Amino acid sequence: MIFAGIDIGSITAKAALIKDNRVVATRVIPTGYNHSAAGEKVFQQILRDSGIDRKEIQAVVATGYGRASVEFADKAMTEIICHGAGAYFLDPGVRGIIDVGGQDSKAILLDGEGHVQDFAMNDKCAAGTGRFLEVMAQALEVPLKELGELSLTGKEPVKISSVCTVFAESEVISMIARQKKRENIISGIHASAAARIASLVSRAGIRPPVVMTGGVARNQGMVKALEDRLGWDIAINPFPQENGAIGAAVLASRL
Repeated sequence: MIFAGIDIGSITAKAALIKDNRVVATRVIPTGYNHSAAGEKVFQQILRDSGIDRKEIQAVVATGYGRASVEFADKAMTEIICHGAGAYFLDPGVRGIIDVGGQDSKAILLDGEGHVQDFAMNDKCAAGTGRFLEVMAQALEVPLKELGELSLTGKEPVKISSVCTVFAESEVISMIARQKKRENIISGIHASAAARIASLVSRAGIRPPVVMTGGVARNQGMVKALEDRLGWDIAINPFPQENGAIGAAVLASRL
């Protein structure tokens, strides 16, 4: 039997299919303005790419900001539960999840059976999220994909004192004017974001083994900054951006 998960995030829409207890397909597309259309589009694309007929799907669970807009879903569930289910499905040994998405960050504590015990979420401020890094990349005129790699080359990270994205951007612009080295500014930006995320980890009582999910998990500099801040190794599963959709598909198999 085949089950589907749809994760409608603020920036990207993800879909995942699981069959015989393994991930058989994933898909990521921009969400755009219309959440309902994004859900239908990403679902159609993953079916087309995998060669699976819609009638073969036994159940669909939707999650993410736009979960209520996925009208064809059999059930909608919160991203906290779905991220927990996805991470545990991919690695039953995981006990903590650090999810850094485009507009929010989450720290999720799991028990030995993959159930969510506690969580903390930063959903009212962009600091420590993908949007924060995007704004800083624009200010520095650096492609977002290169930001993490450049941060690893910074030898003397500057200190970003502002916790607000707008004020932090002003700090960065000031440092550019003072001719601070770009890589040191970028390294400082990652350290600042890591500090914000680490506070969520502390609030949720996260402990190793820890996995990082979300699109920002592909940023090596962010992972390193978090490891340095927490003093732990952080694992990255094979589907960091699609983790929530995979968890939704796992939960669909239990309906």
